[in-house]
Amino acid sequence: MFGIFLGLVCGVAGILILIRPPSLPAGANAFRRFLASRLAGLVLAGFGALLLASSSFVSVDADEVGHLKRIYAFEELPPGRIVAVAGEKGPQARILGPGFHFIPFVRVLYDVESFPVVTVPEGYYGQLTALDGKPMPDGMFIAPAIDDSRIGAMLVAENFLGTDGGYRGPQETVLKPGRYRINHYLFDVRVDDTTTATVIPAGHVGVVKSNVSEPGTNCVGEEVSASETARDALSVPLVPRGCAGIWKESLFPGAYYLNLHAYEVTLVDTRVQTWEYKGGYTKRIIDLSVDQQGNIKQTERQVVEPVPENAADNAVFVKVEGWDIPVELRALVQVAPDNAPIVVGSVGGLIEIENRILTPAIRSIVRNVAGSSVRVPLRNPDGTLMEPPQYETRPTRVLDLIENRTALEETIELLIKVEGRKAGVAIREIRIGEPAIPPELLVSRLRVQLADQLSNAYERETQAQNKRIETEQARATANEQPRLVEAQIAVKVAGQREAERAALGRAERQFLEELARGQLAQAEVLGKDRVALLQALEKLLASLERKPELVALVGKLVPNTVVSGGSDSGLAGAAAIFGNALKGVQGGSTTPETRQ
Repeated sequence: MFGIFLGLVCGVAGILILIRPPSLPAGANAFRRFLASRLAGLVLAGFGALLLASSSFVSVDADEVGHLKRIYAFEELPPGRIVAVAGEKGPQARILGPGFHFIPFVRVLYDVESFPVVTVPEGYYGQLTALDGKPMPDGMFIAPAIDDSRIGAMLVAENFLGTDGGYRGPQETVLKPGRYRINHYLFDVRVDDTTTATVIPAGHVGVVKSNVSEPGTNCVGEEVSASETARDALSVPLVPRGCAGIWKESLFPGAYYLNLHAYEVTLVDTRVQTWEYKGGYTKRIIDLSVDQQGNIKQTERQVVEPVPENAADNAVFVKVEGWDIPVELRALVQVAPDNAPIVVGSVGGLIEIENRILTPAIRSIVRNVAGSSVRVPLRNPDGTLMEPPQYETRPTRVLDLIENRTALEETIELLIKVEGRKAGVAIREIRIGEPAIPPELLVSRLRVQLADQLSNAYERETQAQNKRIETEQARATANEQPRLVEAQIAVKVAGQREAERAALGRAERQFLEELARGQLAQAEVLGKDRVALLQALEKLLASLERKPELVALVGKLVPNTVVSGGSDSGLAGAAAIFGNALKGVQGGSTTPETRQ
């Protein structure tokens, strides 16, 4: 203010000096002569103008917005208004963009403030609250949203407070990621962790509960049931999109900039979910072992089965034939996108469906099915299934949990699917896990199985030993192959010799046969006694030829002269001649033979 006053004084004084320079007495010094000169008037006028101009311009940085708050004015703000549109005292609707702005006496009439440009980062939205405007009508708690194409005009305070007639209070309209120059006197913008964008991930849908209705929308609710066939199925009233209530249409995967004060979005997982019912019991086990003597021994132990953290519940206890048996179960469930609003509107979500509806139903159905009867296929005496298939329904036995598990699963699945459809959930599959059957019922079967395994092991071991023997024999045969070849050759040589001897025998036999026939013919001519004598002589001569020393002995035994009585047998002469021959050999001379 002092600068403006000083500028006015200097400007007026300079103008006066320029128009009418003052007269000085004779002998005035140089300084006084300068002050009375036109040059001094020009300097004072220029200095005064500079002081006045310094209070009439504003410079705004590129990342800021200039705001004006008027101090001096003739008009006051209307009651209930906090932002001036027509130049009244107080915060002004006009804002200043970046750069230099000349406004006469702006720094005198206004208090100038700078606020940073509003920045909305990616993944967030800016929540708007109007501090001025028309009051909301009854029943409206948030101002209706406007189209994205009109947001720029809405953020101009003159439009919002004038022609457009915006409502005071929270706005349904949000600022999407970007930079905005807004009037901070009129709008409060909040960007924090509560204003994140609504992201619907893949495999999910978003069920919207709206607290507002779009103007001009025909909002007629409709009672929608989860199942058209089940009378006691869950049902909930749903409304069209843009109406207050639960929307019938879900939001599909993507990013949405929804004002969370106006909309509540519940994510529903539409992928196949696995619910496990396991643990929460102590399992008894009988282990079988075989000692060195081949005797089967059994040892009992206990294993505590805890409930996994991600399990839906603990195992289901069923009573079969008086035994309490824990049965583990696995269910595959899925919520269709069309049923997601019904699930959310009726119980709140899939977790509530699991805990409040389906888990109690599953436990009840499993107990009822396992403890009542089972439909099993009939078998032939040899254990094969009958053709065509035939079935019987009989009370459930403990071992049916193992042997006829499929039949129990089919019955349980059929009943649970009905309950799932009532709750808007599709049951895809039911599978029974390994039941903790009392070991007393299994030990006999285990002993038979172990005995069979031991028998098979012994048979395999015998086969292995036989194979080993064959291998060793083959190895020994390979090592003795040279000798074996020699033996085979010897066998062949022996065979050849045997054939040769057989041939010689046949030749000898033929010779003897021919000889016998000759002797027989000789006997017929000479007589048998003479033939025998000749053969004896031949053998004797052959013996003498081999051993000459026998000649002297024979000479003594054979007579030198044979006297015949006239009876000639044919051999007497031969004997006499033979005796003389021997005598000649012994005496070295020959005596003529005399025959009388």
